[in-house]
Order: sequence, then structure tokens, then C-alpha cells
Amino acid sequence: MYSLHYKEKNDFEIFRMNSQHIPPHLHKNIEFAYCLEGTLAVGVGTTLYGLEKGDLAVIFPEQIHHYQSFGAEGSTLYMLATPSLSGSFMQTITTLVPVDPIIRAKDVHPDIYYALETLDVDKDSPHDDILHQAYVMIILARILPYLQLKEKSTGTGENLVYRTVSYIAEHYTEEDLTLTKVAHDLFISPFALSRIFSGTFHMNFNKYLNITRLEYVRYLLEYTDQSITEAYENAGFGSQRTFNRAFREHFHMTPKEYRELNQKEWGSRI
Repeated sequence: MYSLHYKEKNDFEIFRMNSQHIPPHLHKNIEFAYCLEGTLAVGVGTTLYGLEKGDLAVIFPEQIHHYQSFGAEGSTLYMLATPSLSGSFMQTITTLVPVDPIIRAKDVHPDIYYALETLDVDKDSPHDDILHQAYVMIILARILPYLQLKEKSTGTGENLVYRTVSYIAEHYTEEDLTLTKVAHDLFISPFALSRIFSGTFHMNFNKYLNITRLEYVRYLLEYTDQSITEAYENAGFGSQRTFNRAFREHFHMTPKEYRELNQKEWGSRI
């Protein structure tokens, strides 16, 4: 999907995709995830929330979040927008965070669905910036009354998790990135860093790093003309053998098969 999140390329992105696992990450955009079919679990910080059809998750800028998908295949509509598109709501979404980021289907105002559908379908308007801001502000105006907001936490534990995710988001394309190097640069012990991955992310460092790189490769294969070799090298994989094995384990197909399947799907999506 759109480098979800690792390196923002645009001020605005909206797209549909099958619900799937996406590792913990953060970015400077506000993000909306609207469950179209099936179910989806959204993790914000250390709390996991369940989404069903019609539910909407709202992730404020620089909140650590991840997605998990279980059971039957579902689909989700994602929208990411730079805070500057939120107009008068900008201070609110950049200084506060929701206590509970989920708007249940019964509380999703028709204006929200209409705005998301319109933005998803009308991607080539000559007045994109104006429309993006108008619809983002409409969505926020309908959402905020249902959200209890609080100040962003600055607790030591959460700050360390934030620093870890931020560091990897900035450096994951570096081939020589290791647990020891990250720990050294963050001024913590490798043991303490390892506990963050096992306790908060529920995976070890190498798996988290590989998934982060694979998600970037996914973006390059779907949205660019880079060759498969260029994609895995640009994502930080130093070995084609390592990359191929990791890709097959994560996506259950070869990179070539993935590109052919998903570029065809994106070319004909609704």
C-alpha cells in the first residue's frame, strides 16, 4: 500500500485494499480506515480495537498504529491527509489524540461515507487541493463530536517505543541496520530494545525490519516502474536470496506474481 506510512510521498492519498497485517508504524498524516467488508483489528499504541463493516478508525498524526486481519478476507478504504488540509481543526489533531479512535457504523454520518466515496472515485479533479481540504474538514466536523480527546502522552515507555519506530522508519533502507546498531544510536541496551519488539510489537527485530522493508517493496511494485532488483535494493535488502525467501513467506507468492496480480487489480479497481 502507499508507503503507509514510512515515507510520505504526497499530501493526500486514498485507496482500497484487502485487509491485511501491517506492522507498527507512524507518520505525520491523519489517517482514516473505513472497513468495507469483513473485519479488521487496529492497534493504536498498546491497545487493539476491532473493526466490523461500516466502522471507521481515525489515527491522529504521529500515533503508533498497526493493522491485523483475521478470518475471512475483507477490504478497507484508507485515506491519509496532511494536517494542513484540516483547516481550523489542525491544532486539535496535532496536539491531542482520541481516547478511543473508533467510530462505530451507527455513528458514521452519511456525509463521511459520501466524502470518502467521492474522494476515492474522483481522483483526477482539476481542483484537487480545494476538494481535499473541503472533504477532510467535513469528515472531521462529523467525527470529532464522537471522539473523547486527550493530550498526547509523553510517558517514558511510550516515548521509547515512539523513538524506536521513528528511527526504523528513517533508517530501514540501510543495509547494515541491526538491533545492536539501533540500540546504540538510541542509547539503550540491546536487551531493552529486544523487549520492546517482543512485548509491544509481538515479533523480533529482524521480522519487524523485514516486514517494514517488504511493505516498501510492495509500494514500489504497485506504484512505480522500478525493477524487482531495484525495489529490493532500495528497500534495504542486501541479498536477493534473503529477499525472495522473505517475500514468499510474507505474501505467499513471488515478487513477479505479486506485481502482475496487483498492478492489474489496481488498474481495474472501482
